[in-house]
Amino acid sequence: MLTLDKTADKAILQRTLLLWGLKPVQASLSEISDITIDTAVDRASGVEVCHTMLIMQDGKGWAFPAADKTEAETNAGAMRDFLAITA
Repeated sequence: MLTLDKTADKAILQRTLLLWGLKPVQASLSEISDITIDTAVDRASGVEVCHTMLIMQDGKGWAFPAADKTEAETNAGAMRDFLAITA
């Protein structure tokens, strides 16, 4: 789960591994430099897999799976609007 908090100027990513919660990852909202769509094709099934990506200034990225490309684009648009990042 991703929380974008303008008041605290933080992006907080809650992570899980199987059933266990991992330590949340945090970054300042000002560290987010871009929001993109990552698309790949699963070699085994041939299905297109899409993720919304938050790209940080240091080059690291946080990936968020989407059901399809339309959902990934919708999520990216909402995040860009909230953070006032131009495409």
